[in-house]
Amino acid sequence: MDFNDTPEEATYRAQVRSWLDKNAVRKADAKDLPLPKTLEEVLKQSKAWQAKKADAGYACITWPKEWGGGGGTTIQNVIYGQEESNYAVPGGIFAIGLGMCIPTVMAWGPEDAKKRYVGPAVRGDEIWCQLFSEPAGGSDVAGLRTRAEKDGDEWVINGQKVWTSGAHYSDFGIVLTRTDPNVPKHKGLTMFYIDMKSPGVEVRPIKQMSGGSDFNEVFFTNVRVKDSQRLGNVGDGWKVALTTLMNERLAVGGSQGNADADDLIELARETEIAGEPAIRNGAVRERIANWYVQAQGLKFTRFRTLTALSRGETPGPESSISKIVAANKMQELGSFGMDLQDMGGVIRDRSVSPAEGAYTEQWIGAAGYRIAGGTDEILRNIVAERVLGMPQDVRVDKDLPFNQAPRGK
Repeated sequence: MDFNDTPEEATYRAQVRSWLDKNAVRKADAKDLPLPKTLEEVLKQSKAWQAKKADAGYACITWPKEWGGGGGTTIQNVIYGQEESNYAVPGGIFAIGLGMCIPTVMAWGPEDAKKRYVGPAVRGDEIWCQLFSEPAGGSDVAGLRTRAEKDGDEWVINGQKVWTSGAHYSDFGIVLTRTDPNVPKHKGLTMFYIDMKSPGVEVRPIKQMSGGSDFNEVFFTNVRVKDSQRLGNVGDGWKVALTTLMNERLAVGGSQGNADADDLIELARETEIAGEPAIRNGAVRERIANWYVQAQGLKFTRFRTLTALSRGETPGPESSISKIVAANKMQELGSFGMDLQDMGGVIRDRSVSPAEGAYTEQWIGAAGYRIAGGTDEILRNIVAERVLGMPQDVRVDKDLPFNQAPRGK
């Protein structure tokens, strides 16, 4: 594969760079810009930037124009992402909705749902969350107990979800439920999209050790949804969920915005070990080189996935490889960045810490990335079974009806 720009791609890259120069601030010039202090400020800035991108055709570049996208190519989307990464712009608020939820609606939803919800999501007018994990299920998504029971042309949902990112500011969500407990766990599931302001939906933020409250518990008490809000056929929820999960692992594996090898090189130039710049220390250079190699491997693995996407295919199990490597690298690199700063490395105060608390926050938050989108253990099983073709793990409840599967007391 030739990674150099074609003349057409070079023209597009210049166009993107020109637009970003006019509408955003480069990271190198953004150190003195004030950071948003409240969630309301974060939401306001993120929505304004998303709308500006949408107006210029840079929001969801590969999606059809009639749905609010840019109608462009996969490589144009890659080019825009590469260029935008050099600028200090809001990010993260729409990652779940546009990276996981809306692609699922587009793949499985009725036409009227696509026309109603895709455009506002692209513009940032509405935010979506993903309601999968449950307290009793752990890493086993198919072990969920939230039930949906048919009542006329509606369904009544009762149960609980947990670790739902952004639920406290989301307008809509996709929720995976159990509609038939008399069949094996993967076969009795059905997915719906819901209004998060519906009667009976209660969101409780979870206080994290990082000081934030990005995750939530969500409780459903007799929440009524129309059958027209169903995504896919009744009982096909696992098949629908795989669309979401494959996109989720691609999104998490390709997460941007965290410190990487290049940032660590700069930190090593600015900090000292035994009276000289840390970058001159052989052990430091060896560690940084290892993470640089990992970063390149992630980049080229992601290119393979982008090739599949460009052919109209759903991201496959190879996305799990990127997610396993990226999450662990994020945690290890954050820890090493803290160590380089000596006692200042444990300080999260951006006005005191040499790296403005970036490595401390990365280290604290990295543990969540090793769970989000599938734990390390689940993803290693996926790679072993679906990529390497190894024998499946023992699953004693695989063929049992869900209501007969063994449970803890």
